[in-house]
Amino acid sequence: MKTRELGISGRKIVWVDENIPLMGHIAFGVVDRGTNIIQVRPTTICHLNCIYCSVDAGPYSRHRVTEYIVKLDWLVEWVKALVKYKGVDDIEALIDGVGDPATYPRIVDLVSELKNINGVRVVALQTRGYVLDHELVEELAEAGLDRINLSIDTLNPVKARFLQGVEWFDASRVIEVAEYIARETSIDLHIAPVWVPGLNDEDIEEIIVWAKKIGAGKRWPALGIQKYLVHKYGRKPRGVKPMSWNEFWRKLRELEKKYNVKLIHDKSAFNFHEAPSPPPPYKIGESVKVRVVENGWLRGEKLGVPPRRDRVITIVDAEEIPLNTSIRVRIIDNKNNIFIAKPLL
Repeated sequence: MKTRELGISGRKIVWVDENIPLMGHIAFGVVDRGTNIIQVRPTTICHLNCIYCSVDAGPYSRHRVTEYIVKLDWLVEWVKALVKYKGVDDIEALIDGVGDPATYPRIVDLVSELKNINGVRVVALQTRGYVLDHELVEELAEAGLDRINLSIDTLNPVKARFLQGVEWFDASRVIEVAEYIARETSIDLHIAPVWVPGLNDEDIEEIIVWAKKIGAGKRWPALGIQKYLVHKYGRKPRGVKPMSWNEFWRKLRELEKKYNVKLIHDKSAFNFHEAPSPPPPYKIGESVKVRVVENGWLRGEKLGVPPRRDRVITIVDAEEIPLNTSIRVRIIDNKNNIFIAKPLL
């Protein structure tokens, strides 16, 4: 397999190995929300600067200070353990993230390894498509990739460069590769544009027509339109007011009728169901001793690892805390086994 590695300027890149547990952080490792879909997050890197990005990714990020790339064998080990714990045989390993996971240098190997885990039935990849070419797509298909969730917000090349925030973005190339995936490979294509009101309203309709034309959605729905949401650290395009959920669902129903296509999906469309999650080993309010092992993802954060090495903990308000020191922290959030703590000084 070829090794593909894409860097990013201006921030430290940390290669995450056995020194850092892979459950506990939102940005890398494994994220389990109590279902049969396991989010596998191998990297945080993205080279786009999408003007609506909910996670402030890309070279011009205002909040990130660190990017992460996870060692392949370490990531697979954690996925195997989580699949075994869940005890179901229809796991979907969704390779997604707070960057574009297709930038992961060993993405083909990751797909192959995940596909060979007992209990994993589906391996899917979320991407904006700018890394894909025919050769990589063929390698992913050979490795067993079942589905690509492609985020493409417009077919217009000028508008695409505006929405993606970089002049080099080539929408025509992404479109061509998407059509190749749909027509020439075993990989299913699920097209998932973000609807940003006032910026790509008419583009959403063009994407619906295009998705039907190229034969997207062989095993899964062809389209999954995403609602633009405002997040604390996300980007907020000037003059854009998010739709209410009621308005969003109403407009999707109108488009369903207009184009005779399914846009609102229930859990069965993706075989989505509950599955056991490991209980959080640390309770909210609990005092935990940690070793400060690395800089955090966002400004003012550090990563801490407890003596049991069972989770990684994000320590906020930690700008002055040096690396390679031991401190006590108090857990302030543990939802979905994602741990946030404050230092006890």
